[in-house]
Amino acid sequence: MKNTEIIQLTTDELLDKIAEEKANYAKLKMNHAISPLENPLILRQKRKYIARLLTELNKRKKQQA
Repeated sequence: MKNTEIIQLTTDELLDKIAEEKANYAKLKMNHAISPLENPLILRQKRKYIARLLTELNKRKKQQA
């Protein structure tokens, strides 16, 4: 999902997406610890995507304050 698409999400959708992606990341990380992933760069991409979502959420919180 691109940043322009992230900006268009509502705050509730953003919170749901963050929770979903964190769960997916935890599952991938555990699977990688058990047996290596075919493409371990997926972990890095997921982490950065979660950071983008959290950044947008923090921007919105600062604008409301």
